[in-house]
Amino acid sequence: MTRVDFTQLSKTVSHVLRHEPQSYNLHLNSQGWVTLSDLVDALYHKGINVNNDTIIEMVEKSEKKRHQILDGKIRAYYGHSIKEKIIKQSSEPPLLLYHGTKQNNLKNIKEKGLLPMNRQYIHLSINEETAKIIGSRKKGETVIIKIKAKEAFDVGIIFYEENNGIWLAESICSKYLIL
Repeated sequence: MTRVDFTQLSKTVSHVLRHEPQSYNLHLNSQGWVTLSDLVDALYHKGINVNNDTIIEMVEKSEKKRHQILDGKIRAYYGHSIKEKIIKQSSEPPLLLYHGTKQNNLKNIKEKGLLPMNRQYIHLSINEETAKIIGSRKKGETVIIKIKAKEAFDVGIIFYEENNGIWLAESICSKYLIL
């Protein structure tokens, strides 16, 4: 039996479910779900020979927990750049959240606040360490922005809790940022 590279498979599945389901002839429902069997078929047509059990094992073994499987369906938790908005369940955030970004983005963030850019939501974390890891993915000096999340929530900014300490928001004006 061929050994599966679960890291590469996870990256492929993330790409399919977050950015290009249409390229695989998949249609996500409003919460981002697609059936496992449809995903397996779509991957097979692109030359990736896996089955439902392989996908389930990939999700279970993943440290980053980017995917969720429930009732024979799979979805990516966050990071979507597709046109159709993925609907999330709002939650009350903790007092502070954190966002990692690059130093050269600060001027724009001070003027416009945090925006999702090419994604559907802004990614926030419950601790500075995770924010730093996320912010370090691109070149340049990483800076951490503190978000007065509870204060922003109290005036109507909506937050969505995901897994692994990740939170999402559609936008946050600079008034609630500690730069």
